[in-house]
Amino acid sequence: MNQPHRHSVSVAGVIIDDQGRALLTQRRDNGHWEAPGGILELEEDITSGLLREIREETGLEVEPVTLTGVYKNMARGIVALVFRCKVIGGKLVETDEARSFKWVTADEVQSLASQAFGIRVLDAMQGGSIPAIRHHDGVHLLRSEDPRQPQQ
Repeated sequence: MNQPHRHSVSVAGVIIDDQGRALLTQRRDNGHWEAPGGILELEEDITSGLLREIREETGLEVEPVTLTGVYKNMARGIVALVFRCKVIGGKLVETDEARSFKWVTADEVQSLASQAFGIRVLDAMQGGSIPAIRHHDGVHLLRSEDPRQPQQ
């Protein structure tokens, strides 16, 4: 983001299997473990962008189940919309963007992912009825002023 006072919007899908585990992808560019996703293209609607990003990174076809959280990277001006998803087709394949995959429990998420990205997966795994609203600096959560949100 080179333009001041602008935001970008990203989407991510926390894919949950029949055993309640979430799929994490290991990014090729930085080695971090995260839910698959990325920046929306200007002409894309939210759902189309979500489906495209997940297919590009995993080879899976998914169905979004619910919005589980909205997260803002305060340092970079990126607003992320995160959805719990279920697999409806496709096959996991390594891609240009993801070099490895793991189906993980909530405890494993905390040991693999940074706080800022792990909380997205944990929020989706918990499946509350109200989407979480959180802010972070790219690595750590920042204190929320929203009294409905638990403090980290």
